[in-house]
Amino acid sequence: MSQSTDSLAAALAAARREHRPLSPADWLAAVPDADAAYAVQAAVAEALGWFPGGVASAWKSGGPSREQALTHAPLPPEGVKASPADFSTWRFFAPLIEIEVALRLGREVTPDAAARMSEAATAAARESAAARVAEADRIADELVDAMCVSIEIVDSRWTDAAQASAPQKLADLQSHGALALADWVPYARRDWSAQRCSVTIGEAAPVERTGTHPLGSPTWLLPVWLRHAAREGRALPAGTVVTTGAWAGMLPARAGDRVEAAFDGIGRAVVQL
Repeated sequence: MSQSTDSLAAALAAARREHRPLSPADWLAAVPDADAAYAVQAAVAEALGWFPGGVASAWKSGGPSREQALTHAPLPPEGVKASPADFSTWRFFAPLIEIEVALRLGREVTPDAAARMSEAATAAARESAAARVAEADRIADELVDAMCVSIEIVDSRWTDAAQASAPQKLADLQSHGALALADWVPYARRDWSAQRCSVTIGEAAPVERTGTHPLGSPTWLLPVWLRHAAREGRALPAGTVVTTGAWAGMLPARAGDRVEAAFDGIGRAVVQL
């Protein structure tokens, strides 16, 4: 079997069209690193015609901690819906739920501007962690006009996602399935360490968390994501959305479940599986 980027992209595109998962063991050599994974993402998007204008309008970005590399994925537009979102006719392999805060750009960001912001954040990080946080907040104040509660349905095109390598998961849009966005509210700085949230899935008891964002703040990833999203030389238009990381980990769900997520002071989102 060929282990080229193009071959894997074609196989992942078919897996999405035909609901036919792939064995990660068959494709280990195709995605040795993140660069290869991002190349596969782009080739799948082209094969499925997701972004005819060349720029995604919604992204996912994040990571398990500030010390580890962030990952990014452009999201297929047909799977991004306003809450309450009905995905009851969609076929998912093994859905998991992530509840997040999404941010929306209030103005266009050019590649040059994205590079400058990334460089400023890197310089701030050399000064101190507090300076890096402050720089991310400054960027958010300048660029972000709104935020909302979001629910991501995580779903892998690999037969056993636990056995897939990190680059394989990244190639598969970091296991993205679909996304629901609640009503937008004006962006304002918050004490994210005190942010309360909850999620209820089907008949299960609510899961509640406080201050559990893996990066400490949803805004922390902005300079890294902006540089990545604009790396091909295309500006990010006003209205571009990015989800920013799960507050309650990945929680199991199944067909027929109703999912509700609420963040105090921000809003609530609802998804029907």
